[in-house]
Amino acid sequence: MDVSQAQLTSPKEEGNLAPGTYAPAPAAELSGVSKIFGSTVAVSNVSFSLFTGEVLALVGENGAGKSTCVKMLGGVYHPDAGTVRIAGEDVHFATAMDAHRHGVAVVHQHPGLFGDLSIAENVFAGQPLKTRAGLLDHAGMKVQAQKVLHTLGLNRDVSMPVGSLRVSEQQLVEIARALVSEAKVLILDEPTASLTTAEVDRLFDVIDRLKEQGVAMMFVGHRLEEIFRIADRLTVLRDGALVETVRAADITEREIVKLMVGRELGDLYERSAAVLGGTVLELQGLTHQGQFHNIDLTVRAGEVVGMAGLIGSGRTEVARAVFGIERPTSGTILLDGHKVSIKSAAHAIAEGIAYVSEDRRGQSIVEDFSILDNATLPVITKTTRWGLISTKAELAMVQGPLQRMKLKFAGYSQPIGNLSGGNQQKVVLAKWLATNPRLLILDEPTQGIDVQAKAEVHRIIRELAAQGIAILMISSDMPELLGACDRIYVMKHGNLVAEFDREHANQYDIGLAATGVHSSARSGDTPAAGLTAAAQSQAAGQGRVATQGTTTDTPSTPPPATRPQEPTPPSRKGVGWWLKQALGRREVGLFLALAAVVAPLSLLNTNFYSGDNLHDLADYSAMLGIIGIGQMLVILTRNIDLSVASTLGLAAYVSAATMRAVPDAPILLGIAVALLVGLLCGLVNGLVIAYGGVPSIVVTLGTLALYRGILSIISSGDRVKPEQVPSDWLAMTKSEILGISPVLLTAVVVFGAAGFLLWWTSKGRETYFAGSNPAGAELIGIPAKRRTLSAFTISGLLAGAVGAMWASYYPYVDGQVAFGLETAVIAGVVVGGVALRGGSGTVVGVLIGTLGLLAIRKVLTIAGVPDQYLQAVYGAAIIAAVAVDVILHNRHKKAKGN
Repeated sequence: MDVSQAQLTSPKEEGNLAPGTYAPAPAAELSGVSKIFGSTVAVSNVSFSLFTGEVLALVGENGAGKSTCVKMLGGVYHPDAGTVRIAGEDVHFATAMDAHRHGVAVVHQHPGLFGDLSIAENVFAGQPLKTRAGLLDHAGMKVQAQKVLHTLGLNRDVSMPVGSLRVSEQQLVEIARALVSEAKVLILDEPTASLTTAEVDRLFDVIDRLKEQGVAMMFVGHRLEEIFRIADRLTVLRDGALVETVRAADITEREIVKLMVGRELGDLYERSAAVLGGTVLELQGLTHQGQFHNIDLTVRAGEVVGMAGLIGSGRTEVARAVFGIERPTSGTILLDGHKVSIKSAAHAIAEGIAYVSEDRRGQSIVEDFSILDNATLPVITKTTRWGLISTKAELAMVQGPLQRMKLKFAGYSQPIGNLSGGNQQKVVLAKWLATNPRLLILDEPTQGIDVQAKAEVHRIIRELAAQGIAILMISSDMPELLGACDRIYVMKHGNLVAEFDREHANQYDIGLAATGVHSSARSGDTPAAGLTAAAQSQAAGQGRVATQGTTTDTPSTPPPATRPQEPTPPSRKGVGWWLKQALGRREVGLFLALAAVVAPLSLLNTNFYSGDNLHDLADYSAMLGIIGIGQMLVILTRNIDLSVASTLGLAAYVSAATMRAVPDAPILLGIAVALLVGLLCGLVNGLVIAYGGVPSIVVTLGTLALYRGILSIISSGDRVKPEQVPSDWLAMTKSEILGISPVLLTAVVVFGAAGFLLWWTSKGRETYFAGSNPAGAELIGIPAKRRTLSAFTISGLLAGAVGAMWASYYPYVDGQVAFGLETAVIAGVVVGGVALRGGSGTVVGVLIGTLGLLAIRKVLTIAGVPDQYLQAVYGAAIIAAVAVDVILHNRHKKAKGN
């Protein structure tokens, strides 16, 4: 290589190369970077490089600055000092999308996925495949997503929502998203935190192939055995500063730990012999159809019992059933020998059971709440005096457990979201210890925390077991299971397939049991004492033989492959399959539910089916449906617009007044004025909400009154009458085109355009991404704020357009136009399936919801329901329709899950 194309590297930065040695120019580099947040220095003068065809491991404790470095390379943060270089060129990433354009892909520590969208869309989020016409290639994305997920061992229907996946499966989707980008620089931030050993093996196979293809990679993790297995060099950070960059072959795990923490660390799993008491938990034949079957296990006081198995083997589902989150379909749970039927989590807590979830951020903590608030969540009722929470009582309940955790924090009022992952996990443990449990269930207790925090968590576990607490621990970390547990159960496909005692447990046999792989090399081994008689009996009952503390398939059963098989090609789908798919769609269920309410009510008065009534219903539904499309866009972005009716009313009056003032003007003037009013109202809402950061419900509640107030001022009791405006203005909505009213035709165009844009264009789908996970959208370069502004602007425009129609369609226009109409619009959209949490909903659902609710109201009016009862009956009809829809939807979801 020419010297001009190479870089002289320093020994400290590049792993002790000999002085004067030249290496290829780095694919990516941080040079003297610093990052400061307020008064906190996250990273100070850090330099390291990534080279093609190698893996650099970035290690350090939680809070050492690793994720900050990741985000500077990924374009999420901008360094306050220093330089980011890509292929030797200084770069300044404005967004994560800029980094992506330069060939940098990042798998972030906490998956920024979009729960309401499909797996395939998540894999291609921010980088969708397109057809030659520039439209989204949904079919191509499904095929490619299925292929890349197959290489990672995740064989799921890629059309299902990613929110239905387990945490570990979501991590694989996040990794797949980085792989499809074909980036030259791949950064993996804690990619294995929630993966099993088998899944880690497949990921490392992929990494090896990427190295051969010349991809430069950075691997951030806490599991040192994985780091030494995959990394070529290691860069150590401590307290935001660079400590050393060394070659993996030149250093030991113990030496790396010393560099990370600044001192020697004792044995991670040091433990004296357990002193066991009576049986605290016993499961007898516990079954939950479709999740786990015939589970028999015991946990004694003072014992740590592990549960191993691949993701999806049923481990977490068993724990959730014991804690009352899921209801088993059969079997028995015994606590201290007494049969119990645990109906809820609250009931489980009352029985002395505590459960630490695998999803710390999603299920165990409330990030915006303080440490004290989080620690007292399960015992909050015990800290109240006369119905009011007592801080003194809170401290009395949890101060002891928190102090035992040796927590690093500024004060009990500090938001828990500001703590490191390890300290957050300590608060979670303290929270449950405050309930004085006799059984503690730990699901992935050290996931995503550094080696020192892991050592402290295991110290706590040892202390709790020594105090006589029974502990059931689920873990994908094999050294953790082997080092911390007295016994280990292994699950596969919802069944317990093996049980090991501490003396005979080893990683090899547990792995064989978890995967069901037959090993001919061990066929001559004799059964081990480590496999209990009960486990041998259960294995035999399943057509399996127990050997050396594990189980292998009998010769009559073909052994499963060690690697995932190619997906089976889809067979020809018949009419029955398509009918089942159609009936499973939420929109079809909603239509049937609304029809079930409207049909019997309409029989009360057959005038409902008269031509005039249906014509009026169609036109009125069309106008509300057009506004509903705007409201749908707003709600998709996780917002709401309460001012649509006020915008409509203001646009209607101003356009009608304009046509009265200029009767000779073309009707396009009235339409343009209405559109301009709607545009301005939508822009005001969007700018304040998207860029001002004010909650939409606050802003639009204010503009609802503001716009209505402006209308009252300018109208001042005035009414625009039909004889005061041009006849062409009135005829605008009364004439017919091929037998269809212009109002209905406009609605067809708006609904068709909305459906097309939301499904087939990048900006349309980005509206869903922005609402499903705004922070995640920004993380991959999707401009969530701009999509929010666009949604409110379009909502305003559509309200303005309907204002012009309203002023033409109805004979009189005054300051009370469309008063209170926003409730009908929002009800139709929400009943139509657009989720208020954002990111979910369809145009067809809005159409059905709006038309269905108006039909219910119309049929009740025609049936002669008195005004004083109309609202109550209407509300009851809405609840009935939604209830039927939810039942149908849940049944379909449950059937699909099974």
